[in-house]
Amino acid sequence: MVTKTDFYEVLEVSRTATQEELKKAFRKKAMQYHPDRNPGDKEAEQKFKEVNAAYEVLRDADKRAAYDRYGHAAFENGGGGAGGFGGFGGFGAGGLGDIFEQMFGMGGQRSSAQRTAADIQVQVEISLTEAFTGIKKDVQIQTRVTCSSCHGTGSSDPEKGKTTCASCHGRGVVRVQQGFFVVERPCPTCQGTGQTVESPCSICHGSGTEAATDVVSVDIPAGIEDGTRIRLAGKGEAGGENIQPGDLYVLVSVEHHDLFQREGAHIYCRVPLRMTQAALGTEIEVPVIDGTSAKVKIPAGTQSGETLRLRGKGFSILHSRARGDMYLQMNIETPRQLTKHQRELLEEFEKEADDPQKASPESTGFFKRVKDFFEGA
Repeated sequence: MVTKTDFYEVLEVSRTATQEELKKAFRKKAMQYHPDRNPGDKEAEQKFKEVNAAYEVLRDADKRAAYDRYGHAAFENGGGGAGGFGGFGGFGAGGLGDIFEQMFGMGGQRSSAQRTAADIQVQVEISLTEAFTGIKKDVQIQTRVTCSSCHGTGSSDPEKGKTTCASCHGRGVVRVQQGFFVVERPCPTCQGTGQTVESPCSICHGSGTEAATDVVSVDIPAGIEDGTRIRLAGKGEAGGENIQPGDLYVLVSVEHHDLFQREGAHIYCRVPLRMTQAALGTEIEVPVIDGTSAKVKIPAGTQSGETLRLRGKGFSILHSRARGDMYLQMNIETPRQLTKHQRELLEEFEKEADDPQKASPESTGFFKRVKDFFEGA
């Protein structure tokens, strides 16, 4: 044991302290007595070791129970306790490594069994109609697969097998000091596996994987939105022996459509109308995203910018049979390049507009307000 001081007193917590309270107390004390903050201070170094030893025991439910019952005796004579915290870099599996991993994401993997191979992300483009109906897409990816020569073992001679990595002593991680912090990183010698191959495979050079091009079938559901990311668990890179394969992430991009604009479950379509159609009223046929068409009555006197709603003619709703609505936005076109006769007809129409307030109430009202503005200025 590093110390005989009561562990609860070392961390200055009660014997009923929760794990969160223990963690906060440990972090505070570790920061206070860290050798980087107290260079050459032997007393601070000793305190730092005591703090590590105390937290290593109390953070573990089984060790804490044994300590509460038997005290330091529970870990003496090979009792499997808090010893072995040599130097300020010698944190136990749950010491500053865990704290810094949670605070800053710097922690390394604890064992090769926990390791996961790299994820892959690819982008696939689909049309708006494909997003409406849903589609199955074959996606080509550049990945790593299990070595065809050694079948993932990494060894050209199965009898020789693997040995414990001399750099990390089988832990799969090495500790590196970065200023105030001591962080864990995957061992560069064994690539985090904790083992090295005596006779590396000539194809994969001991990694157990080789580069390959693969095709993965992806089910894209109806109603998917632009920018959605689909996760295919275990379809990423292979990692060799005792390493879980990574995941494949497919980023879906929906192409622009010439007629329709989507907003959530609704679809908007801009419909141009001739001036006469808007004035007299008419019936038009408009396309629908599902490939059908719909007949729509345009009321006489329709103004530019007015919207007509078609219920249930909008976009698919993800994981539902329901659909949104379709909105037709009217855009009244002013005629260009009039013939002489057309101009004469329009001039006649303008002369006969004896009550502009009824024929064009918005423009009449606007110019009246303009006149009032200047007269009142």
